[in-house]
Amino acid sequence: MPFYPPDFSRPLLASAPDARFVPAPADGVLPDGFFSSTNLPTYVKVRGEWRMPREPRMDSVILLDADGVLWTREMRRVKGGDRVAVGLAEDGREGIFVHATAFTGEPAADPEFKFMASEVSREKPVDYSVLANLLLEERDRGGYPVWVCGPALVHSRARNDMVWFIENGFVGAMLAGNAVAVHDIEASIFGTTLGMTGQGEATSGGHGAHMRAINRVRASGSIANAVADGTITDGIMHALVTHRIPFVLTGSIRDDGPLPDVITDALEAQDAMRAHAVKATMAILIATALHAIATGNMLPAFVGETDGTVRELATICVDSAEFVVSKLKDRGTHQAFGVVTNAQDFMHILRLYLERELDQRRAGAAPARRLAETR
Repeated sequence: MPFYPPDFSRPLLASAPDARFVPAPADGVLPDGFFSSTNLPTYVKVRGEWRMPREPRMDSVILLDADGVLWTREMRRVKGGDRVAVGLAEDGREGIFVHATAFTGEPAADPEFKFMASEVSREKPVDYSVLANLLLEERDRGGYPVWVCGPALVHSRARNDMVWFIENGFVGAMLAGNAVAVHDIEASIFGTTLGMTGQGEATSGGHGAHMRAINRVRASGSIANAVADGTITDGIMHALVTHRIPFVLTGSIRDDGPLPDVITDALEAQDAMRAHAVKATMAILIATALHAIATGNMLPAFVGETDGTVRELATICVDSAEFVVSKLKDRGTHQAFGVVTNAQDFMHILRLYLERELDQRRAGAAPARRLAETR
């Protein structure tokens, strides 16, 4: 979608004062009246100039460092004495302006950033050609698509499709939980997922297959070692390792094992995910409620290009339940495009569209349509 820059000549913005910054009273403690950040394009007036903070995300604060650089930081990262932006207004009157209509170009009746404001339906049509072109454009421009996956991706038999996306350069990083890797590795070693065959039939003693898979990897020392020594011979984790695609596996209270690469400290896991979220130029969230919402909270709604331009950060949330997509949007990830379907259908159809576009390119046909031409 096109970006509509704010008009700073408007009287309210032109006459706005510089933003106020107040020292944090202690580590992890914010001053009264601190500005709570959103994921929308935000501008802060410093020394008469409107500027955007670096590493934007919601549910954080804006700091002004000693070099005069603005940063978005989580509360737990604030140190005593850090200069924190204060102000409750988002319309610029206190030197902070949240550009809520950056991608619509039209004044909204109620433009504030809010929670609980979604409209999602399984009856909405899905234009897979648009989604395919989004991924192609990201790959062509050297973007960083972050995929956030749940175990249904493996159980639904979309495993081979995910491998195809990795092998063809459409994955910049993968964020997931212990279960995704465990079930994928079980499929590689035993040909089952949670003891089920590819036809969905339970196998004798199969309930323990995932534990045996974990044990094999723990004996190897890591997933990468298990790929190197031939324990893992195919699948998602094998493709990520062999193509040197970074992944973050985060733990939960119910994890088995877990695998040796799983980060079990919640804050450490959040930091590891955030390291990829700040680089993301697109996000595909599939079949996982908690990881999708966690990642959505770390993502801005936009991408700032090196030439100073801004574009929307395409975010696609796929789940068989409308509840998950609605919950993500209600938690502030307004830019998310909801696809209410199962992981297998989504992955397989999107792959077919991409393969068709790639075949046309190889055949010398006209380039894939630009996103703007499909709107």
